[in-house]
Amino acid sequence: MTIAALAFWLGCGVSPAYLVLTTRPESLFRSIVKTLPLALFALASHLAGAPPFLTLALVFSALGDLALSRSGRAAFLYGLSAFALAHLMFILLFQALGGVALWQAFAISPLASVVLLAAALSSELWLAPFTGAMRWPVRIYVTLITLMGLSALALPAGHGWVVIGAGLFILSDMILSIRLFRLAPPDRRLVPAARALWIFYILGQVLIVSGLATF
Repeated sequence: MTIAALAFWLGCGVSPAYLVLTTRPESLFRSIVKTLPLALFALASHLAGAPPFLTLALVFSALGDLALSRSGRAAFLYGLSAFALAHLMFILLFQALGGVALWQAFAISPLASVVLLAAALSSELWLAPFTGAMRWPVRIYVTLITLMGLSALALPAGHGWVVIGAGLFILSDMILSIRLFRLAPPDRRLVPAARALWIFYILGQVLIVSGLATF
């Protein structure tokens, strides 16, 4: 087993541990456990010689996990910015791999593209009115994840797992936004939402990495 493969499988092995910690109080240990999987994926991507945009996307995702493991508005903004950069790296990566314009996604995968666009536009009804002062940062983020999804849908045949991974990543972001802006203690849905978004997020990243890096 190569070092790159070892780092990747260690990241996969560590990630379930955070499910136990999702409801625990903020701590250094909790932050480390949340950040470690994506940091290991980034290391694996780099060591495997994967496209640099993939490694950068994973690095920014790890930084986003670290920031969102802490409380407070500043930590949230840092996390939002880090994940926005991660999505930008994924857009550049998928565009380089696909070699076609973003709008070609509507010709390649019309139904999925329309559903994705409709979900983004509908966020003006179910999300934006509840974000307060964060409305424009959230709108920019929604735009980026939509573009990331379209760029994934424009990928050529043979990248099916990557497309599914990108879809799971977007789904985790949607659950996160609902959890942050539409749910509040003591809502019983907070815990299952936190666990579901982590599962979809990790699975999405695993599918993207394993689909683009050779270990």
